[in-house]
Amino acid sequence: MRSSWKGAITFGLVSIPVQLFPATEEHNVPLHQVHETDGGRIRLKRYCELEEREVPYKEIAKAYEAPDGRQAVLTDEDMAELPLPSKKVIDVLAFVDADEIDPLMLSKAYYLQTATAGAAKPYVLLREALTKSGKAAVTKITLRTRESLALLRVHDDILILQTMLWPDEVRTPAGLAPEGKFEIRPQELKMATSLMDTLSEDFDFQALHDEYKEALDSLVTARLDGIAPPEPGEEAETPDNVVDLMAALTASVEAANRGHAAGPAKKAGARKTAAKKTATKSAAKGATGTASKSAAKGGTKGGAKGAAKKSGPAKKTAGRRASA
Repeated sequence: MRSSWKGAITFGLVSIPVQLFPATEEHNVPLHQVHETDGGRIRLKRYCELEEREVPYKEIAKAYEAPDGRQAVLTDEDMAELPLPSKKVIDVLAFVDADEIDPLMLSKAYYLQTATAGAAKPYVLLREALTKSGKAAVTKITLRTRESLALLRVHDDILILQTMLWPDEVRTPAGLAPEGKFEIRPQELKMATSLMDTLSEDFDFQALHDEYKEALDSLVTARLDGIAPPEPGEEAETPDNVVDLMAALTASVEAANRGHAAGPAKKAGARKTAAKKTATKSAAKGATGTASKSAAKGGTKGGAKGAAKKSGPAKKTAGRRASA
């Protein structure tokens, strides 16, 4: 894993040389654009509408267009000369309680590793101080010519940096909440809490997976192999209204309980089925072995016929005993 940034954490006169590593990765299926009728690749070209020609990347700059139509062209040199105090520094602004930060403001996460041997002790000191105090550090950092806020906090035994939105980048939710007053009965709240507890039983975060990606992988594989794609699964239906909230909550809790109960029962049933199959195989194996031994002892067809003749009177005798 390659580092994406190198610099230092600074708070007061303390400086800790560190390097950043992306903490997450997305597993997307790489797709590109083609012409649907013949599969020809669609290319995007950098085209100048004034000169009516394609231009190389080195001739391209950025620009801002004002509302009145005026345009300000900004070159790479212009961008590089902008004052960025946090270009190589993670500047700690303040230490706050971790729950003071709204998760809505958090963005991409990075692992922080020491960049030099001498940085190990101050790194551990900062980590332990944050852990003991239950606080996180609000910082500023510049990544790819863009300065942003970032939250420095402890995750397991490592420091992580999570970029943040600026306060004015978070939209207000005014007008989006349900309007009017609603009476929530105690039994409804109790049933909703019970449903939450039931759905949380035996929850395994690591078992979650991207079903859409799996379906897309199967579709791509089918297309490559020239076979029919798999049948699409059923989509969950979204109810358009809730007629009886209490009845819906009660039914949800009962369904969740059945789902949890079905897990152990299913496993037990599978064990019984396996045991029955094993017993059947053993019995069949024993019967086959006995028949083979008898055939080997008889040796000839005549011997087999003799055995059949001897079994005849035995059956008749058994019949007479049953009649008596």
